[in-house]
Amino acid sequence: MQIRLPDRVNRIIGILAAAGYEAYAVGGCVRDCVLGRTPSDWDITTSARPEEIKRLFARTVDTGIKHGTVTVLMGKEGFEVTTYRIDGTYEDGRHPKSVTFTASLEEDLRRRDFTINAMAYNDGSGLIDCFGGMQDIERGVIRCVGDAGERFTEDALRMLRAVRFSAQLGYEIAEDTREAIRRLAPNLQKISAERVQAELVKLVTSPHPDYLRIAYETGITAQILPEFDLCMQTAQNNPHHCYNVGEHILHAMLAVPPDKMLRLGMLFHDIGKPQTRTVDAQGVTHNKGHAAVGEKMTREILRRLKFDNDTVDTVTKIVRYHDQEIALTDSGVRRAVNRMGEDIFPLLFYVKRADVSAQSGYHREEKLQKIDYIEELYRGVRQRKECLNLRDLAVSGSDLIALGIPAGRQIGALLGELLDLVLEDPGRNTREELLAICRARMAESPEPAGRP
Repeated sequence: MQIRLPDRVNRIIGILAAAGYEAYAVGGCVRDCVLGRTPSDWDITTSARPEEIKRLFARTVDTGIKHGTVTVLMGKEGFEVTTYRIDGTYEDGRHPKSVTFTASLEEDLRRRDFTINAMAYNDGSGLIDCFGGMQDIERGVIRCVGDAGERFTEDALRMLRAVRFSAQLGYEIAEDTREAIRRLAPNLQKISAERVQAELVKLVTSPHPDYLRIAYETGITAQILPEFDLCMQTAQNNPHHCYNVGEHILHAMLAVPPDKMLRLGMLFHDIGKPQTRTVDAQGVTHNKGHAAVGEKMTREILRRLKFDNDTVDTVTKIVRYHDQEIALTDSGVRRAVNRMGEDIFPLLFYVKRADVSAQSGYHREEKLQKIDYIEELYRGVRQRKECLNLRDLAVSGSDLIALGIPAGRQIGALLGELLDLVLEDPGRNTREELLAICRARMAESPEPAGRP
């Protein structure tokens, strides 16, 4: 097989080869090329020691010099060049305590996680595949290099990576690899929240976010997301539903675009249902208040997994508002946008449709028609550029102060009253009418405007 390497990668390999060293593109970039994908970055492995790499290239950065990695700078690009190595004992379930440099490419490939990531390539030698990576690509299998238990004991994050690669590629996980995950999943407690978060996001934004089911079946979510396990164990005996809560969540994730906020929103939209489940006299289950409970839980989970503030804010709002009723009028839509936020409201059309698609067929068409109608009303509101928040009001706090209204709570209360009028009737959003209303409020009472 021939792979077209970028000119700068070939140049680095060529410089190392001219100095008498072996050098290959290695790992994920080779796998992606075999799959016909464009690699996001290129890693190079070589028999040259770090000090020899630094001697051959004018611009380098000691990225991980202790473990043999030097970043070679070519123009504005950086390429990690790592010496062939054998990893020592892993004491923390993530990093080797030490490494030993080796002259053997095969030994270097042997330490890698999965066979599909343990291939190397250069134009002179072609594809080097010592552990059956190409065969596993052809079979669509994620399989550890060597003994799966050893690979996962070395680095527990590899267990979550196995599921993530499976979801990204649509591959099965080999049974011995899957069994090792079941046995060693508790070791994920050793992994930092940041690393777990990164893998979880890649999984849920993949073409197969429902492969989170594999993480549940192998015990991974019990360690990193136990709240989801409860969902997988919570039945929904309700005419609106045909799945348990967890399966509903998995199907709902499939029904939204692979956007981080939307997929996380669907992952957590019903996370509060196990805690709010009740059963009526007819045996029908209900989950009153699950959105509010889910919002609190989602915030706690996202904080635990070290998500950034923007993600926490957006996803928790999706959970809070995912099933809120919206009045089927222009004013109802305007009030909903004002309440939910102009950034969140458009996302809810994806969310609500996905939620319905993952339910039973009971009243499905009516539900979807209602969503369509609300979206049509929203488009009209946007096209007419109607007022949706205080920023859109034809008057500001400064205008009210100029009328003689003292600054402070009175201003805020009066602006809120004006906004409420305009949300109901956008035709009243003129400077003249709003100022006239303010003057009338001032004349009605000797007290400062806005006081109760």
